[in-house]
Amino acid sequence: MEAWLYDTMQDRRVQCRLCSHRCVIGNGKRGICGVRKNRDGVLETQVYGRLVVAGDDPIEKKPIFHMMPGSRSFSIATVGCNFKCLFCQNADISQMPADRDGMVAGDPATPRQVVSAARQRGCAGIAYTYTEPTVFFEFACDTAQLAHRRGIKNVFVTNGFMSAEALERISPWLDAANVDLKAFTDDFYKRRCGARLEPVKETLRRMKGLGIWVEVTTLIIPGLNDDPAELSRLAAFIADDLGPETPWHVSRFHPTYRLTDRGSTPVETLMQARKIGISAGLKYVYTGNIPGRGGEDTICPGCGETVIARGGFQIMDNRVRKGRCSGCGAVIDGIDL
Repeated sequence: MEAWLYDTMQDRRVQCRLCSHRCVIGNGKRGICGVRKNRDGVLETQVYGRLVVAGDDPIEKKPIFHMMPGSRSFSIATVGCNFKCLFCQNADISQMPADRDGMVAGDPATPRQVVSAARQRGCAGIAYTYTEPTVFFEFACDTAQLAHRRGIKNVFVTNGFMSAEALERISPWLDAANVDLKAFTDDFYKRRCGARLEPVKETLRRMKGLGIWVEVTTLIIPGLNDDPAELSRLAAFIADDLGPETPWHVSRFHPTYRLTDRGSTPVETLMQARKIGISAGLKYVYTGNIPGRGGEDTICPGCGETVIARGGFQIMDNRVRKGRCSGCGAVIDGIDL
């Protein structure tokens, strides 16, 4: 299928405008994502309707904590990614084309089949997740538009490196996004992800400006992005540029893929990051991958009481009524709380 968002150039080259890499792709070659190929001057997507994941999850697994808590989301993914993160937890599918000689696996599906499956399973939303949804943008857009018409919400779990053109195109149907803000230095992005920081910051600002509900996740990696001064700058960016109502998830790293030279994140480091976020003025800061420590609960910014108690990805107690704390009446920010 012909891809969207590209320009033709001389010598049958094309320039992709889907993400901030803006790859110039020679005839017969693929972009950084590994799933968009130039065939005689026509850019083609190799993954339209070729799903490697299709199943329902708690929305809290995304993680999205402030939209329809306790609901299920139908989660889909294709292979491919426009990042090369050394610590990727889903490298077997995200890096498949790069690591397996261009291999593109996946079972055929149509947008209508995805939306029908979501409805049949009682899912309130569809999550485009596990790999970078931008790389299967055409399929995501077609599915999201159909889901929107059926009253099903759409969620991107993304690295935020999409172009402004791509975001504008899908924004009418995109309800929420969890964006990985992987660190707050360009050096980290270049050396560990093969990308850049500033385009991610711009995407986050644009999403907020477009009215998309945004939650941010940072995987805290020992010795790489856990410096308190850097975390303070990152938290201040979220509070000042996105708004103090923006949830920040600080998550525990475990050695994986090509980053196995360090241990798991100490629990104390995550607790310190949470304190940094709260000190920066953020209303909702969560710790991930350390269940049972209380860092998954939503605390009312008004009275300080727990209004949503979580155990893993399960809602244990919900004291939010029509978007407000049932105790003091303070607003609990989000969608359909």
